[in-house]
Amino acid sequence: MKGAPKRRTAKRWTAKRWTAKRWTLVLLGAGAVLLVPWMVVLALTLPGSTEVRHWSLAWIGLDVLIATGCAATALLGLRADPRARLTAAATAAMAVLDAWFDITTSQSGSDLAQALACAVAETVLAGVCVVLALSEPQKTAAHKGVAATKSSPGT
Repeated sequence: MKGAPKRRTAKRWTAKRWTAKRWTLVLLGAGAVLLVPWMVVLALTLPGSTEVRHWSLAWIGLDVLIATGCAATALLGLRADPRARLTAAATAAMAVLDAWFDITTSQSGSDLAQALACAVAETVLAGVCVVLALSEPQKTAAHKGVAATKSSPGT
């Protein structure tokens, strides 16, 4: 009978977590809806061009983040750490952003051609990262042994 209260507590905890998650998802949905009028305001009020300070720092910083994401994903993935899926997802998002800003901020002509070429490479990187992010985490031999030990009927 000792186990019964723990099970009820666990069920309550799970229900509370689901309720919190559900409200978080509802708020995210509301945020998406509220962003639509904000985008209209921006479209109507933002200037067509502007002078930007620290332009090179912004671009270099984005590339540093992408390189860091690739390195973290590689290191975690080679260790079969499931967190590699998180870094892969973040790196995919950054690669798409980089491609978007490359294309939308370039001038027509050779600048745009170069941006499109870079965007192809960044899209491929994003695609690879999405595949990694959605893939099932690999279990190392040590993980398989632990799982087998835990599931054996005698323990």
